[in-house]
Amino acid sequence: MPVLLYPRTQLDATAMMPAPGEPRLRPASNRDREAVTDLVFSVLREFELKPDPEDTDADLNDIEKSYFETGGRFDVLEDSGGKIVGSVGLAGIGAGICVLRKMYLLPEYRGHGLGERLLFHAIEQARALGFGRINLETASVLEKANALYIRHGFQPFHDPDLPARCDQAYYLDLGRNE
Repeated sequence: MPVLLYPRTQLDATAMMPAPGEPRLRPASNRDREAVTDLVFSVLREFELKPDPEDTDADLNDIEKSYFETGGRFDVLEDSGGKIVGSVGLAGIGAGICVLRKMYLLPEYRGHGLGERLLFHAIEQARALGFGRINLETASVLEKANALYIRHGFQPFHDPDLPARCDQAYYLDLGRNE
């Protein structure tokens, strides 16, 4: 498989800054657990995917341990009123690899470039945290998200340990652009 380098110029952080009144990213904490769980589970149900709080979604029970303590991070997208409208997490799994998890947006916030903003943020954060590769697991019914991943260089790969609700896996080699 070819090594894909994701050019830094495509991820210019200043281009990703929110305009006044637009949702803004901030690090999540365990205080956000209920709101993040509500967001994730509502999007899953929208696409007829089953929430799994005992297994696949158990990471939401302790965001700080599941993400920050693995060398990753978890961020939320918050509207001007403080409502969590999106999320994205990176969990370290060893060997310089992280898993992109829980990238979701409420329906009314889709179609405005916010999904791309979350993805760019995750890629930049993965690089800043020292990861060389991002893996992700997804479901084919999440067509627009999967198209976004492919459009930004993610490649399919066979993952024998996919959770029950997932039927696809992708990776992005970040390479070194020093």
